[in-house]
Amino acid sequence: MSELNKIALEILGNGKGILAADESTGTMTKRLDGVNVPSTPENRLLFRETLFSSSSMSNCIGGVILYDETIKQISSKKKKIPELIADMGSHPGIKVDTGAKVLAGSSKEKITEGLDGLRVRLKEYYKLGAKFTKWRGVYNIAKDNPSKLSIHSNAHALARYSALVQESNMVPIVEPEVLMEGDHSAKDCYQKTSEVIKKCFEELILHKVDLKGIILKPNMILAGDKSKNKSSNEEVSELTLKCLKNSVPSEVPGIAFLSGGQSEIEATENLNLINKNNTTNFIMSYSYGRALQQSALKFWSKNIKDIEGTQKVFNHRANMNTLAAQGKWSKEIESH
Repeated sequence: MSELNKIALEILGNGKGILAADESTGTMTKRLDGVNVPSTPENRLLFRETLFSSSSMSNCIGGVILYDETIKQISSKKKKIPELIADMGSHPGIKVDTGAKVLAGSSKEKITEGLDGLRVRLKEYYKLGAKFTKWRGVYNIAKDNPSKLSIHSNAHALARYSALVQESNMVPIVEPEVLMEGDHSAKDCYQKTSEVIKKCFEELILHKVDLKGIILKPNMILAGDKSKNKSSNEEVSELTLKCLKNSVPSEVPGIAFLSGGQSEIEATENLNLINKNNTTNFIMSYSYGRALQQSALKFWSKNIKDIEGTQKVFNHRANMNTLAAQGKWSKEIESH
């Protein structure tokens, strides 16, 4: 077993998942504004450190995706943040793309940037303690979208990024996100996501990326948020599994879904059913941001000094998702 494969399995093994805490300063400011907490570096660190030192970090969270600001911060216990995460038994990771910008030649679509100088930044992040990285490509569904241009450009960027990350001895998370925004059906989402994922693997293979040392972070197959026909949990599970079975090479050790605009409960419920029906050898787990943090953030905002109370809320959500990653979650357990 290669070192990268070992890390990927440690991140997602035994029902563990990933806490996506890599919101940029702008996004984090929006989240904190939404709960009336001033967005200072101290407050951003305080909220994140509260989560990172929760008891569920040891048995539920196998990896934490950090943002550039956070990976360089020092915790209140005078520990570096990657050290704090590692001491809790989890792997520190880092978001390395510089965001999605308008794709030249296509007014409505985006290409993710950040390849320039990436090799140098990866060396620095590795020294800081990062064991894995994240890069997100985004695709929107509309009449002619995602276009071939968008599918090809983003797959190429994801593959180049992955090759550089493995060269730096870290595990790349490959995140091609087909957005939920729109009035498309679940079938449209299935077709487009299949096309996107297949192209990504074509490029990853072309760039000689070791597929045993990556984690795929896709969207679940859902109807658009403006669609008249909302997807049932059964449909989400069936189409998501069918898509991944047909599009993902068997060497890939694990798949960690993004929540992509689902509520906390929806994201847990859908993950649970996917695992109940999973007949593949892929680990199917979670890499959630809002769907892991939202309730904890609301609770914390009422009294940012109530660390224990906030951790209790976060621990509950993390435990529920870890049960779902093993197909063991139920509504009864959720409400106890």
